[in-house]
Amino acid sequence: MAMQSNSQSTPVNGLTRDGDFFRYAFNAMATPCDLKIETTDAALANRAGHVVEAEAARIEHKFSRYRADSVVSKINANAGTSMAVDDETAQLIDFAVISYDLSAGLFDVTSGILRRAWTFDGGTRAPSASDIAKVLAFVGWDKVDWNRPTLRLMPGMELDFGGIGKEYAVDRAIALLGELTDAPVLVNFGGDLRVSGPSRHGGAWRIALESTDAPGSAAGTFDLFSGALATSGDARRFVVSGGKRYGHILNPKTGMPVDDPPRSVTVAAPTCVEAGVIATLAILNGAQAEEFLRAEQVRAWCIR
Repeated sequence: MAMQSNSQSTPVNGLTRDGDFFRYAFNAMATPCDLKIETTDAALANRAGHVVEAEAARIEHKFSRYRADSVVSKINANAGTSMAVDDETAQLIDFAVISYDLSAGLFDVTSGILRRAWTFDGGTRAPSASDIAKVLAFVGWDKVDWNRPTLRLMPGMELDFGGIGKEYAVDRAIALLGELTDAPVLVNFGGDLRVSGPSRHGGAWRIALESTDAPGSAAGTFDLFSGALATSGDARRFVVSGGKRYGHILNPKTGMPVDDPPRSVTVAAPTCVEAGVIATLAILNGAQAEEFLRAEQVRAWCIR
């Protein structure tokens, strides 16, 4: 996980002052979130924080598969029948389709249902081949009928935006902040983050890479002047079975984790959703992760 590290204040819910910056912290999408804004105007910082928090809550409410009243839950409940979706949902689906096509099917928003076979709780239980096969029957974007704005999932299938939802929320928050102020900002949702640009004096935002062996501590630091970062890895969600560690990122074609993936991949890209997809695909390339990232010509950091 990447995390912003040049603040000297302790993250707490609400607004705190840190020199020429304010920090607004809250929880959403089951993760700590915060905004850092370069201003001495407390009222502006508070408004900005509320804008970011409200947008995170809106996206979580709309797209979380855990909420019975979300768009995703309604789509899944109607699997087997055609359903028209709103424009925002259609845009996310279009992005998922592009990612599926460009990745030869490795990025698949129907693969979230594999959680029925796997539980990545740090325990020792891995599913049997038959358990995985039962769930795999309901995985595969090629089984979906998508003719914007009409979607039809095969009966028993599910849509899950968990692979891009948090990153999309970061990008949306940055867009809304750009309408509110020209003050430099950093939005960080659980380590997936994006900045509006350099600081007022042209300086960089100092970012730390979280250690895979000691979550919460830094493995290194680097500077970010523009764009976004997203990280994929197994620091918190994994299973150890038969002496082998399995990370939570699964190959949607096999229902299994890939062999020899990096412990963590952090990618820099213009938007957070782009960074997130590339980081996930790097993990899915296993031993060839570094080769994949070089081919993508992105700034990236792998920890093995």
